[in-house]
Amino acid sequence: MLGRKTKSTIDSLIGVTAQINGDVIFKGGLRIDGQIRGNINAEAGQPSVLVISEHARIIGEVRAAHLIVNGEITGDVHSADLLELQPKARITGNVYYKALEMHGGALVSGKLSHDQIEEVPVLKLAASSDA
Repeated sequence: MLGRKTKSTIDSLIGVTAQINGDVIFKGGLRIDGQIRGNINAEAGQPSVLVISEHARIIGEVRAAHLIVNGEITGDVHSADLLELQPKARITGNVYYKALEMHGGALVSGKLSHDQIEEVPVLKLAASSDA
């Protein structure tokens, strides 16, 4: 239907000719086709989609809820929900994910770590007067 937004809407674009030196903080959806030397962080606790296209080159840490990679990342990658590694994805760094979809041809030079994010009750111990 026209005018209907989905969860994977891309709100912002960093074009193929763009070169950014510095950190990028975003919320919602972001597509990167250019080059970034700096960390890329989605706003914590909010739904986010980050698309790293086959033209993109990132040097820095990347954090997003839903991350789709088809370009190059040199740095650690953190995906709170779903990490999709497309055929031209190249990651040099450790990868932390909740769910992973990896296509043939994708390469990771680093450690793959499944983050087992479970809601565990936190017990706060009160100071005991019996001691």
